[in-house]
Amino acid sequence: MIFDRTCRGRPGLPGLSHTWSAGGRLYGGLARLDAWRGIESWEEGLRFLATHEAERPLAEIQFWGHGRWGDARVGSELLDRGSLAAGHRLRPHLEAVRERLTGDALWWFRTCETFGALPGQDFARAFTDFFGGRAAGHTFVIHLWQSGLHGLRAGEAPHWSPTEGLAEGDPGNPRRAKVSAPWQPRTISCFAGTIPEGWFTGPGD
Repeated sequence: MIFDRTCRGRPGLPGLSHTWSAGGRLYGGLARLDAWRGIESWEEGLRFLATHEAERPLAEIQFWGHGRWGDARVGSELLDRGSLAAGHRLRPHLEAVRERLTGDALWWFRTCETFGALPGQDFARAFTDFFGGRAAGHTFVIHLWQSGLHGLRAGEAPHWSPTEGLAEGDPGNPRRAKVSAPWQPRTISCFAGTIPEGWFTGPGD
């Protein structure tokens, strides 16, 4: 697991990076994570994923941090569809991580909105096709409750509605997302460490 360590809060007040760090220690203590690291850039995070215990394949990667529709963020730096393009400075690092992944490996973006609206669906499809495995992300603003969790496999089309999680705007121009709650679709808590297998398909599949 990698998490954004740039969200440190204000003097005397902890930021979300402290929460994510504590969560990493908790998950590590429960043997849900083999390793975790706070990062200040995507390059740092991808280098860690590509080189840490390099002899072992990676079956799952989680990123804990901020996101918006179609991206995940370390500070103000985006990982989005453009990052996958030839010539992008992150592309070689993404390729190095790809070399370590098992055939059905999972990337889980535990971030707000990353898979929401049409930009989120576009990113989910491009990301899974690039890595050839699975990815999961959320369509809502997440906190203790994490709603709108959907998984996608390479070569498949998104099965969730592009309006899920939208509070303002339309799927092509989202402006504000809904906040997660226990009664919202596909909700887990921050203490859940796995994704139900059925959440990689649509409700009627």
